Amino acid sequence: MKPLVEPVASLAPEELIRTARHAVLAAIGEEGQRRLAAARIAVVGAGGLGSPVLLALAAAGVGELVVIDDDTVERTNLQRQLAHRITDIGTAKTASAARAVRDLSPLTVVHERTVRLTSANAAELFAGAHLVIDGSDTFDTREAVAAATEDLGIPLVWGAVQEWAAQVTVFWSTPPEGHAPVVLGDLFPTGSAGEPPTCAQVGVLGSLCVQVGGMLATEAIKLVTGAGDPLLGRLVVIDALRARHDVIPLSPAARPAVSS
Repeated sequence: MKPLVEPVASLAPEELIRTARHAVLAAIGEEGQRRLAAARIAVVGAGGLGSPVLLALAAAGVGELVVIDDDTVERTNLQRQLAHRITDIGTAKTASAARAVRDLSPLTVVHERTVRLTSANAAELFAGAHLVIDGSDTFDTREAVAAATEDLGIPLVWGAVQEWAAQVTVFWSTPPEGHAPVVLGDLFPTGSAGEPPTCAQVGVLGSLCVQVGGMLATEAIKLVTGAGDPLLGRLVVIDALRARHDVIPLSPAARPAVSS
């Protein structure tokens, strides 16, 4: 798949040094690093999935990150939300995550959006983003994110974690020629998913959040740089308790014809 982002002309000398191990990495290289520097990625949620995603993308040298979350840091978050510290308890997760990003990558521009994402504001929050990563924890939010990315025609890197299980994929309503469009509704038709139990009710393995967040960041990096094959049309299902990873093909569901 072609790279999603055109590269910047050059990198600052200190950034060339900081990201030197990408410059020698096949399929990224110096040009791919300049593509990452030109990228603007919106991350929904700065919690269990958003934290490792933001840290990984900052370390990778992504130029702009939009962090969207309306919550504050609580002590119970610290078991899995690695961007935050004890000293951040009571502060906005967006502010805490922005501090962590800047500590890793001073040249990354962080846009803090301390609001609850809804169907009414999602498109505005995603304005200018090359892609969106959804690390939210309610299905209403996931549907609002998916609908906005479908309308905007930008890729959605999607993940969900509960207890010892996780799912990861890429949705895209308008992929390049030769790739079938797959969207959230192809996996979960409207009204089919219900509302899963919360982490407080059933728990979640903290290290699994880190693993899945890393996978989400990797898919974003691949899309930006054109490296490898994205998970579009494939769903990774993880059973951490039994050490199983399964890959399930996803196809576009039949959609009703639109009358003229």
